[in-house]
Amino acid sequence: MAWLHLLGATVKGYALTPEYPECLFNILEPLQLGESIIADIRNKEKLTGEILSFQPDYIFHLAAQPLVRRSYEIPAETFEVNAVGTANLLEAVNRLSGKCAVIIITTDKVYENKEQDILYNEEDVLGGYDPYSASKACTEIVVSSFRNAFFNIDKIDQHKKGIVSVRAGNVIGGGDFSADRIIPDIIKALKQHRTIEVRNPGAVRPWQHVLEPLGGYLLLGGLLYGDAVKYSGAYNFGPNPADHLTVKELVEMAIKTWESGDLPAGQAGWKDTGDNNQVHEANLLKLDISKAKKILNWQPKLDAAAAIEWTIKWYRQTDAVADFSFNQVKEYMQL
Repeated sequence: MAWLHLLGATVKGYALTPEYPECLFNILEPLQLGESIIADIRNKEKLTGEILSFQPDYIFHLAAQPLVRRSYEIPAETFEVNAVGTANLLEAVNRLSGKCAVIIITTDKVYENKEQDILYNEEDVLGGYDPYSASKACTEIVVSSFRNAFFNIDKIDQHKKGIVSVRAGNVIGGGDFSADRIIPDIIKALKQHRTIEVRNPGAVRPWQHVLEPLGGYLLLGGLLYGDAVKYSGAYNFGPNPADHLTVKELVEMAIKTWESGDLPAGQAGWKDTGDNNQVHEANLLKLDISKAKKILNWQPKLDAAAAIEWTIKWYRQTDAVADFSFNQVKEYMQL
């Protein structure tokens, strides 16, 4: 919302009540950057009414149950929110009379993971071992179905809708306080002078600062609005190959960055807390971003070290956090 506000957009958000009081929504809400509707995406009547009353030119759909480990606890709800919720949204879009570009954000975990050292591209087979990953693969199928059945590019002059799905790598950045996510876990431990507990230190992920894919979504949205025929489809947004790091590497880089501030070196550490009884999570996952580079002329601006540094700086901020957040967006836009 902060980035859209800087671009001069009129914004309407639709989401559940924030789980964590420290989150970016609560930090930015007093600034009244846009209208906020607190409601459930599974409430089709409410969702449809809010969309039709706003008549948006662009829709960025990020509403989801986004956590792998939580999906083991609420598998049916995860499928309902992620797949059916997306269908609710697209059914509402089908009732819009005007032109609209719709960007559906899924995940890098939609691919059938072969646990091999390969870069997954947009043509690879969809799959999902855990309920979260499978629910997002289902979401991609929902998007593909609606794009063919209701928003076919051969009839763009009639429906005037462009639909894309975007698959981002593991994002890090300020404002994330969710449970079972590595950066919040690291920050909590560092602030409390505790040893960082790490479940899967050897797991490889396509880490990137959250502003990287957000910039990609905005770029793609503008291009899609101008030419839905050319840009419709699916796109990966992730880091360059060298920035696919293990969790261990991420943790140690975060510790080093944190200690380069006002803490003496050697005061923080981590330990492996994984065990054979923990739920399955992907061990090796890498993304091929050549399509976004070639077709959208998009590319990452921050390497892994810079992404971690920007993230740690945000969490070190103790006052004027909203201003700091805006300044990070502005700084990124100038890169």
